[in-house]
Amino acid sequence: MKDNIVICLRDGGDRDGATLLADKLGVPISDSEGDELTVVFDNTGLSLRGYGLSYQGDFEAMIRRVSDGRLSHEMLAKAVKSKETSLRAIDATAGMGEDAFIIAAYGYEVTLCEQNPVIAALLKDAIRRAKKNPAAKDIVGRMHVYEGDSIELLSKCELPPDVIYLDPMFPARQKSGLINKKLQLIQKLEPPCAGEEELFCAAIAAGPKKIVVKRPLKSPNLAGKRPNYVLSGKAIRYDCYAF
Repeated sequence: MKDNIVICLRDGGDRDGATLLADKLGVPISDSEGDELTVVFDNTGLSLRGYGLSYQGDFEAMIRRVSDGRLSHEMLAKAVKSKETSLRAIDATAGMGEDAFIIAAYGYEVTLCEQNPVIAALLKDAIRRAKKNPAAKDIVGRMHVYEGDSIELLSKCELPPDVIYLDPMFPARQKSGLINKKLQLIQKLEPPCAGEEELFCAAIAAGPKKIVVKRPLKSPNLAGKRPNYVLSGKAIRYDCYAF
């Protein structure tokens, strides 16, 4: 990965953050963008650029989806619905955290697991910026990034989580320009999930009350395991496994 990534620090950018990420990747810090992928640290935060595209996480843009009664209409909110209090969830395939934001908006404390250091840095920066918005700060305050391997994290759970959420493949068929922009860049860093069955088995072994799996509408069940029930939309579905 480090062969095609440049860390670019510009005026107003987080020098300590740039240095930390550069050390993790084993690459130098530059004052100009590279030929392929560049992580830019500037006065707006972190962004990923390359191939004529630019992407920056933006939880503030999601506030409308979870405010004024709209959260109850989100399929994912319905999938993680619970009558319990002090809810805890693990998003084992966090990516840029949009789904974890929905889960946190419902009231869960969410651990977002992301192994790729660049995606983790972008995710942490998006959370940091969203904390400045009064309408988002409580939600993102319940989102906690774990940088590392999901299966290792799941194996270390001292208390079983209420929900484990899995979205192990990129929804490439979706047509949104924003989604495509994000996917085109993120997939350069991190290919679609491999080892789905191992991940699913690790989730079961962690002893959750429920596992929720996001799938394209017509795709097979994850690891061939039939869910207890399914919530379906026009393009995706949520397979729900209750224990």
